[in-house]
Amino acid sequence: MNIVTLALKIENTVKPVLMKIFPVSFLRSVKGFLIRSSMDKIEERENQGLWRKNRPDGINMVGYIKAEIGLGQSCRLVASAIQDSGIAFTVYNYEQVSAMRYSDKTWEDKITNTAPYNINLIHINPYEMPLAYLQLGEALWEGRYNIAYWLWELGQFPKEWEQSLKLVDEIWTPSEHASASVRNVTDKPVHTIPYPIEMDTANLEKREFFGLPPELFLFLCMYDCNSTMERKNPMGVIHAFKLAFPEQQDDVGLIIKMNNPQKQDMDILHAALEGYSNIHIIADVLEKQQVNSLIACADVFVSLHRAEGFGLVIAEAMYLGTPVIATNWSSNVEFMDDDSSCLVDYTLVELAQDVGPYKKGAIWADPDEAQAAEYMARLFLDKEYYESKRDGAMAHVRRGLSPELAAKRVRTRIEKIYKEVELIWNGL
Repeated sequence: MNIVTLALKIENTVKPVLMKIFPVSFLRSVKGFLIRSSMDKIEERENQGLWRKNRPDGINMVGYIKAEIGLGQSCRLVASAIQDSGIAFTVYNYEQVSAMRYSDKTWEDKITNTAPYNINLIHINPYEMPLAYLQLGEALWEGRYNIAYWLWELGQFPKEWEQSLKLVDEIWTPSEHASASVRNVTDKPVHTIPYPIEMDTANLEKREFFGLPPELFLFLCMYDCNSTMERKNPMGVIHAFKLAFPEQQDDVGLIIKMNNPQKQDMDILHAALEGYSNIHIIADVLEKQQVNSLIACADVFVSLHRAEGFGLVIAEAMYLGTPVIATNWSSNVEFMDDDSSCLVDYTLVELAQDVGPYKKGAIWADPDEAQAAEYMARLFLDKEYYESKRDGAMAHVRRGLSPELAAKRVRTRIEKIYKEVELIWNGL
């Protein structure tokens, strides 16, 4: 047993204790060390057309199915698309060193932590794949066709992540923006399989549940600090809100919903909000239906992101009929247009230094805060304009990201994979 595998086994045993003793920053550094240590142990894997023998057709979905973050919700949506496709599948719940909560039980009845089928769909970030390979064991990969489901926000796929391509036979992503980034670094098949967007709109909580004033016109900004504050850019939303409305205006407000904040994150926000009494911070981890409720409670959702790998909360807001102001760049524009949304102009800028996984020299968007402020003011003042964006959003996303369409894409691609291997067996 190598030292990385041993460390993972120990971590799994004592994780609850570690979470109480060590700060999140330390656990993240440990995870980073384990990932770097695992990279060099990965060798190129080849699919020779024999993977289908001795196992039934179907999908082993491997990923963070219980995680209460965006990545976990992404995993659950892909599971929904597989189920709707009619393809047999099971779920292998995966966890690593992290501060995230693993309490979502949506797919509890499908979790077997086995891999009986001949296709793996591995919904694990590319930089974590080598570590997952060591943690889960080579046997999970052997004799199966391995598909990775990856999200990535920028046009430049990180060089250090290319090692993970050795572990898979093809890659799926939720957007053409993300797919194009991966295609730049591999000749393996890359397919775009967008999420199905369908939400339970029954029994949604009212504003009182969140302690929000019922009479205000409320804008909502939402992000996870694990996704980096710089990319999600809540400060841009705050600046736009301040441009749109004076400090003393008491009939509008801004909600900032954040997950996994650290002290430095809160300090930055409190400094930016000084003097404003109509900005509300919600830092609690919410169950999914509560998140849906919060989005529905808001009058407008605002995302002045610098890049998105899909833009899931944007799509969910549109589905719920909450008008959206969003940066007109990256994956989200694939399901948005001027009739359904308020799209904000931007300038593409080069990163002057590394920001988390986003490397110096990479390109992302700098949204126009003044234009975002104009949209905020118009949605607040112009009822007819507001209603047109609300109705357009609902119609557009429910048509373009329907469960039926997602299921068809999954089923079509899986059937083609089986046909391709049949040709290999027959020597054609």
